[in-house]
Amino acid sequence: MRQLVLLVGTLLLLFPQPGPAQAAAPAAYVALGDSLAAGQTPDRAIDLGYADMIAMKLRRHAGLAFYSKDLSYPGFTSGQVLERVRSDEARPVLERATLITVSAGANDLLGLVRYDPGSGTLAYDRIPADYALDGVRKNVSAILDELAERAPRAKIYIMGYYFPYPHAREQMKPGLRKELGRLNAILKQEAESAGAVFVPVKKAFAAEDSRLLPNPSDVHPSLEGYRRMANAFFEHSPYRLSIQPWEVPPANPVSFGEMNRRMKQADGRSADAGDELPFRMAIDEQFQGIHAIYFNPSECRRGFYIGTSRYTRKSALHKY
Repeated sequence: MRQLVLLVGTLLLLFPQPGPAQAAAPAAYVALGDSLAAGQTPDRAIDLGYADMIAMKLRRHAGLAFYSKDLSYPGFTSGQVLERVRSDEARPVLERATLITVSAGANDLLGLVRYDPGSGTLAYDRIPADYALDGVRKNVSAILDELAERAPRAKIYIMGYYFPYPHAREQMKPGLRKELGRLNAILKQEAESAGAVFVPVKKAFAAEDSRLLPNPSDVHPSLEGYRRMANAFFEHSPYRLSIQPWEVPPANPVSFGEMNRRMKQADGRSADAGDELPFRMAIDEQFQGIHAIYFNPSECRRGFYIGTSRYTRKSALHKY
């Protein structure tokens, strides 16, 4: 009998039991929101963002049945994110979702900020900021209500925000830091009220924010910054995962102009066609093209279907 117990124990050691991340069903992941969800770089291009890194890690270690960031776009305010959630094209994507991350709210506030990267000055008006944050509260609450109806199987994670102007003069920062703190507090309160999870990211940036946001004229992080955001998500999720620096592929940014050109080409349109474009994304089995969101699915190896929707190109230099 003792020999049998030892034999069973040895077999268990040889064939370890799956942990929570392995045992869970493959995720159907949808990323909603602004340019942080879309993966905008500090140089106004698109590359891997935190959502892509989350999807990459889930694919490799926990299973990924579906992934889309079709409902994210640079410059989106919380009201525009709400519109996308309510759109007809969002419905089939959200119905499949079991995991959703949301980045929404910062552009409502940043649109009021007057920042001069040359002098490092920051300015904003308090009363409009109050109105903007009240609008964020209402819109995020409505987004969560809509997701409860349209994505009933999904666990929702509301992503927080870091301070986006680390290169500004120190004496200029306290007021806007306070407003960003209020924004994060609103997101946390609305998330918890709806049974969602708030993911703070401020601490992940605080000690090295100038390095992680390398362009003084832009509010978007480097790949390392996005990696830290993805790890903040994993810290607040049931997945026992984290992304190491060596797992992040080399930077491979795609400019908005090049992305639009290839999207038109994939759609069979001329190069001088209008700016309203089908937004296609496909990911090959090895995730080598995860950042190339303009790919035509027919040009990629067999992988995941992501879906299509329609966007209008817009400038988002000082917006998330």
